[in-house]
Amino acid sequence: MLHPVSAPNGATAPDYSDRIGFAQLTRRAFEGGDLHPLRERLLARIAEGTAEAGEGLDLSLIAQLLGEKEAGLVIQTEVLAFHQLFRAPCAVAKPRLRVLALAADIDMGGNTPIEFLLEGSDIELLTLYVVKGVGLPETLPDHDVAIVVASDSEECREALAVIERAAPHWPRPLLNRPELIGNLDRDKLYRLLAGIPRLDIPATVHVTRAQLSDISEGKIACKDIVSELHFPMIVRPRGTHAGVGLAKIDDAAALAAYLSDRQEQDFFVARFVNYASPDGLYRKYRLTMVDGKPYACHMAIADRWDIWYLNAYMAFSEEKRAEEAAFMLEFDHAFAARHRNALDEMSRRVGLDYFIVDCAENQDGELLVFEADNTAVVHNMDPPAVFPYKPPQMRKIFAAFTAMLSRHAGAGEESAA
Repeated sequence: MLHPVSAPNGATAPDYSDRIGFAQLTRRAFEGGDLHPLRERLLARIAEGTAEAGEGLDLSLIAQLLGEKEAGLVIQTEVLAFHQLFRAPCAVAKPRLRVLALAADIDMGGNTPIEFLLEGSDIELLTLYVVKGVGLPETLPDHDVAIVVASDSEECREALAVIERAAPHWPRPLLNRPELIGNLDRDKLYRLLAGIPRLDIPATVHVTRAQLSDISEGKIACKDIVSELHFPMIVRPRGTHAGVGLAKIDDAAALAAYLSDRQEQDFFVARFVNYASPDGLYRKYRLTMVDGKPYACHMAIADRWDIWYLNAYMAFSEEKRAEEAAFMLEFDHAFAARHRNALDEMSRRVGLDYFIVDCAENQDGELLVFEADNTAVVHNMDPPAVFPYKPPQMRKIFAAFTAMLSRHAGAGEESAA
């Protein structure tokens, strides 16, 4: 439990612990820096009994960045058992604004990587972990605006419920309301967005292993699961991310072979949409929605339907990068204009102040939505020598995000006056 401490001027100051933070450590790893020496120094401080809580949390992240996820999570849980409030580095000595991020005890991809969005700004970031069995402190740390950064995953449900119970009495503006984050679940989002003109989102349905086995054996039909389902279909294990276990299944025999290679008991299924462009290539877009307005985050181009930015190998194709640069430059009066009504209505229904959409255009020119979440990494780590068009675009997104925080903080002050 956090306890306020008395500051020299008599005001109440939060008992936070400083840390290097997500953005700086992830950037070091992304740029090929060796994190082992830092890990050894932190381990030595822990062995000496001189490590601060923030250093323990940094050690947890380093372990995860080095591929030691389970070890990192054990360290994180141990740290959070006795300390929950942390401060990330701020670019200025006297911040203009203080933001409180409400996070969950989950792996490094389970909370919004908000540090990237605030890098170089005059905004101070405090992160409060809402931990199972501990909950929120009796006295919240002072802040101008709060934002929920926990995801819609199962592991975050309890943290979101704790925040939701406290939300009606929150002393400052609270963004990304917890009750709305759950709508981003794969099997809820399509219901939320159903019926939006010129927006295509396949029904994503939870099925058991037994149901898939029955389909593969011809005991039930695809349409018995959901009316629009048919071969080819997309299957993925429930709870996985980054394409783990994701497959396009063309027929019953392929489904049987898929199940023989998987151990999971629960899956998501959806109809496959062939969104290849006339040139045979697939184009997948990541949009960042800030305060209801879309911004281009990236564009991936590949000869495969299951695209991620990394497997599109954009860095190795000058032609692909030129197309991505044009997409960003023309975004407001091209892509965003074509899909303005669909994007506006999607933003209204989702209701979150900040979220990310992975999408494409189907062969009828409609906005094809794959998923939406609040935790995808939006960063400015790509080398400007290779991607000179990206830093200006990322700064545009960051400026919109900080402007949103300022606007809500200002509105909160006005309502309190």
